[in-house]
Amino acid sequence: MKQAIVARTDVGMGTGKLAAQVAHASLSAYEKADERDRRAWKTGGQKKIVLKGSGERELHELASIADREGLANAIIRDAGHTQLEPGTVTALAVGPGPEDAVDRVTGDLSLF
Repeated sequence: MKQAIVARTDVGMGTGKLAAQVAHASLSAYEKADERDRRAWKTGGQKKIVLKGSGERELHELASIADREGLANAIIRDAGHTQLEPGTVTALAVGPGPEDAVDRVTGDLSLF
């Protein structure tokens, strides 16, 4: 089991903002996953990776692929209280789900 979080590299998030957005994405997708996948991921060490996303369009395209694969996913939009404009898409989490299924969605992306 695995979860992949794709964070945008084109919006200029600081390190703290990036960490917060990745955390929001991870938890949001976890909450959308079915109980079996949540349990398997939690008991298996909660494997996750953070990957580079080039822009909002790419995150939406990956979310559509995740939907077709039947994987829980969550697109995160910033509230706009600090560095970004309200509604800016910052991250996408895919999974938790079977590692091979998550890799079919995000396997071509570079590690952050």
